[in-house]
Order: sequence, then structure tokens, then C-alpha cells
Amino acid sequence: MFTTFVAHRLITYNKLQYNLQTHYFDHIMAEKEMKQTIDQVIVRFSGDSGDGMQLAGNIFSTISATVGNDICTFPDYPADIRAPQGVLTGVSGFQVHIGADKVYTPGDKCDVLVAMNPAALKTQYKYCKPTSAIIIDTDSFTAKDLEKAEYKTDDPIKELGITCEVVPSPITSMCIETLKDSGMDNKSMVRCKNMLALGLVCWLFDRDLSLAEGMLRAKFAKKPEIAEANIKVLRAGYDMGHNTHASISHTYSINSKPKAKGKYMDINGNKATAYGLMAAAEKAGMTLFLGSYPITPATDILHELAKHKSMGVITMQAEDEIAGCASAVGAAYAGALACTSTSGPGICLKSEAINLAVITELPLVIIDVQRGGPSTGLPTKSEQTDLLQALFGRNGESPIPVIAATSPTDCFESAYLAAKIAVEHMTPVILLSDAFIANGSASWKLPDLNDYPEIKPNYVTPDMVEGWTPYKRNPETLVRYWAVPGTPGFTHRIGGLEKSNETGAISNSPENHHLMVEQRQEKVERIANTLPPLKVEGDEDADLLIVGFGGTYGHLREAMLQMRAEGKKVAHAHFNVINPLPRGTQETLARYSKVVVAEQNMGQFAGYLRMKTNGINIRQYNEVKGQPFNIATLVDSFTKIMEE
Repeated sequence: MFTTFVAHRLITYNKLQYNLQTHYFDHIMAEKEMKQTIDQVIVRFSGDSGDGMQLAGNIFSTISATVGNDICTFPDYPADIRAPQGVLTGVSGFQVHIGADKVYTPGDKCDVLVAMNPAALKTQYKYCKPTSAIIIDTDSFTAKDLEKAEYKTDDPIKELGITCEVVPSPITSMCIETLKDSGMDNKSMVRCKNMLALGLVCWLFDRDLSLAEGMLRAKFAKKPEIAEANIKVLRAGYDMGHNTHASISHTYSINSKPKAKGKYMDINGNKATAYGLMAAAEKAGMTLFLGSYPITPATDILHELAKHKSMGVITMQAEDEIAGCASAVGAAYAGALACTSTSGPGICLKSEAINLAVITELPLVIIDVQRGGPSTGLPTKSEQTDLLQALFGRNGESPIPVIAATSPTDCFESAYLAAKIAVEHMTPVILLSDAFIANGSASWKLPDLNDYPEIKPNYVTPDMVEGWTPYKRNPETLVRYWAVPGTPGFTHRIGGLEKSNETGAISNSPENHHLMVEQRQEKVERIANTLPPLKVEGDEDADLLIVGFGGTYGHLREAMLQMRAEGKKVAHAHFNVINPLPRGTQETLARYSKVVVAEQNMGQFAGYLRMKTNGINIRQYNEVKGQPFNIATLVDSFTKIMEE
């Protein structure tokens, strides 16, 4: 049913956007000799939060994924709901890396920057290469606009020391001219200017406008007049590039290479997480329940799952984080695949209810989409600073498996794995994501659930009625048998007080408590027996092993590949499962003379590895900037460690 559901969504998507073979522009074909073919490009859209840069970037990314390119995106927007127009703090950016081969990161610097106003130019120019092209909206560079963006002169290009090509474009006035007969007011017409910028970029990179048109008609299905206005402006932007920008000597065609056969879609990490939970529920034959409270950047998981009542999904938007988690614990007791989603501040609030799931040994998936902290911190930025909270942020001895997704598409795999572990081992599981991979997107091959491992809940069986107690365990896994309320003959009570290992009754026995603590810990440790060993990529005889976890995978892998291309012997080990650590972690790390743990915190994973291993000299590379790693900086830092 899940595969059929996604296939149906994709077929609908295809009808709107994927009819590539029958949609070409005659004038593009006539000018084919003017194109340059390239293997990859990085484009960054930037402007005010109200300029629609996220929408323009998403459409451009989806078009590119549709024609067979691999993509990796990075939406970068401020926490302000709507900062004053034209100020530096209100700039919203969207970067996409498009390639013929597998793309792992959105890239360090862009080849093309779209800057819709002086503030965008000032804050985003640092992401340009010396060879970049910068498209600016000349209508937004008035004296007043320059003042808002805190320029000191009336020449922003010279003031910023810009040496790369600048392509001046009257985007706003062209948008108004295009829609002058539409009957729209001036403010409504100007809102469409992001589509004019998108049309210009689509011309530059030979993208098929029919795909974007289909997306706009789908997005504004209830307001077709808005859809057609945006489409008209989109075409005008394309034509403006074709007719007036002879200064750009070539358009570009981005290579695409054959992929494995199947159906693909552009998906972000939050949607992939939602789909992974749905797939796991279907595989386990269980009802999926999500109890949640909206919080940036995790809210989209609630939004997505709320759409799928037809798939048997139950969602509840609770009045607060505590209620969201407590409702999920109740749903788990009732026999559902229970989940709750949040970010770091919500994990703090949910900790008591999570501990209830620990002592009652109920399956619960807790999704933590990490953001910058502490407190409200940087709510739209990305960090890996919740790791120790996930591992130890509860009272008492409360061991919980911890999984960290490594990419937008891996969020599906990790959510499926988290649900499988929770259900089969009767334990809450924390799934760590982060804002970078949750909001970022990639090309995703529609999975076949027949290829995924089965999920077998550890239910009681009728022959257990005689002598069964709530904490009767499988002797090999130490997992307690699950008696869903209503199962004949298995009436029982569980709760937050410690229980007797033998009877399930409340127990204050010191010996019993020590035993139960040991069993809960050992149960989690034995999960490692069901997991693959730690994978190492790169040189077997490497002089340096780069270690990371979670959403930094792509950046660390790219750094390793660049260093190997320079003749350095480097390897990379990345942790998807953090607790329990994969079997052989000690032996694997000990094989390398130098080990560096790179993470977006002040050393939480490095400290955890030191706790769990012996005799390994672990070096650290730490950044807490709210931004993805910079590959060039990683290469430089790792090279210095090698040369120590």
C-alpha cells in the first residue's frame, strides 16, 4: 500500500512535470551550437524573505532532478517571520548543487548568484567564486535600498570589491510590464518577480519551462489566475535572457548520466522521515500514530503525516511538547507504532515522558531535528548539539538507542530502522536529524518495500498465557514480550514505578532494581548484534581516518575524496547508529595512527567515543556556526593534522 501510495503521488507529479520527451523549445534547438556542456553547477538564489527565493530554488531543483541530474540543496533563511524589507538580517537564500554524477553537498561556493536587492548582494557575495556570474535586479538598487543595506557609497559593486561578472537585469520593472494588463495591483504583480528570475536562470541552463509551469499550476490549483500570472512572468524571464543578455556568451547544458531504473522524485529530509515511518508501519502491520507540537525545523513531519489519513495514519497536534510525547506513550501502550517529533528544546520537555517509555519498555520513535541552541538560539540553522542530550538527557539509568540520519534520502532509511528497532526490541529510539538535511532535498528513487527487512513485533503468543508476567523476556535478546491491551488472558499493568522482574508488581528491592537496570542496558547493547559493522571508505592503509556522524556525511566524504585526489592516504568512517556502537568500533578505530572526529558541536561525539573506546588518540575538528561545513576548510584542517 505504501509503495502504491508513493507511486500514485509520483504518477500525478509526472503528469504535471515529467513529460520531457514531448516538450522542447524550437529556438533552443536552433541555438544548440551556442551551448556549453558542463558536468555540474551551483546556483544560489537570494533576496528578501518575501521575495520567494525558496520557491524559485525548489522549482529549479525539481526541474533538474526531473531531467536526470543529481541534486543537493541548502535552504538558508532567517528566523525572522518577516524582517523589514531590504535589511541585512532579512535575507533568505537557497543554494542547489546540480551534477551529472552523485552530488553529496550543496557546495562551498556558487557559480551563479541571483541577488534580488543590495542586502542580498552584500550578505551572499561571499558565497561566489571568482568566476561566478551575479544576476542583480537593478530596480531594487535605489539610493533608499542601498541605505537600508548599510552601504557607504552609491557604487555597491566597487564597494564590495566584486570582480566577477555582474549581469544587471530590470527584474521588477519587467515583471510589472509583463502583468500590466492582468488587472492585478502593483503589490501583487511585484510578488511574481521571483518567477522572472527563475525564468532567466532556466534560460541560462537550458531548463524546460513546461516542468515549472506544471508545478505552478499544481501549487496554485485553487487560484488559477495567480498560477497563470506567475507562468507569464516565468516565460518573460526566459525570453529576457534569450533576447537581451548577449553579454552572457553561452547558455549551458548540464550533463545527466543514466541512473538505476526506477521512478525518482525530489524529496527533503522531513518528508523522507514521514515516508519512512509510514513504510515501517505498513511492514509491521501496525497503525502509525504521531503526537507532536509544532517546532522549527521539525513541523513539516507533522504536516506531511497529517495528509495521510487514507493510509491509516493518526496525528495529534498537542497543546505542548509534553502532551505530544505523553500521547505517543499512550498510543504505544495501545499497540500503535508511536512517534513524536520535535527539535532540541522539545527533547528537554519530553524527557520525563521518554523515561516513562524506558521503564515501561514500550516502542516509541522520537525524532529530534536538531537546530542551533541553546534556548531559542538559531531556530532556522543547523547543528549537531543534541547528541549528549539524546544519549544521557534523562534521569536515572535510561539507555536508549540513538540513530543519526546522514542525508535527506537517508532520513527514509533511518526512520524505517528506528521503527524496526523500537518495535522489535521494545524500546524508545531517538532519531537525530538536523535542519540541514531536514530542509535540504535530493533525488530519491522510489523504494520497493519488498526489498526491505521484515518488522516483527515481539508479541506474546497464546501458549504463554500460563505463567506469563509483563517482564517475561526473550532469553537471547532480553526483549520483553508485548501484550497489547485486549489480548485475551494477558491482562496486566505497567507504569513508572520499578517493577519486579519476576511478577511485574511494584518492587523496591535493591537487588531487583539493579537487575532491571542491567537488563534494560544489556537489551540495548545486544541490538548491535543485529546491525552491520562500521563501514570505512577510502584507503585501507590511510594515514588519517576522518570520523563523523549524521548529516555531515556528504561534506566529510567530499573532503576525503579531494584529499585522496591530491595523493593523500585518507579514509572516512561515518556513524549512522551511535548507541549501541557497531560491533568492532574499537578495533576499527585502532587500526589508524591518526583519527579526527569532525562534528558541528564542541566535541560531544569525540567525548562519547573516548568513553566507549580505549587507547585511541582522538583529535577533534569542531564548528558551531549554524552552517554546513566548508569542504575547502575541512581539507586544509585535515591536511594540517596529517602533517603534525
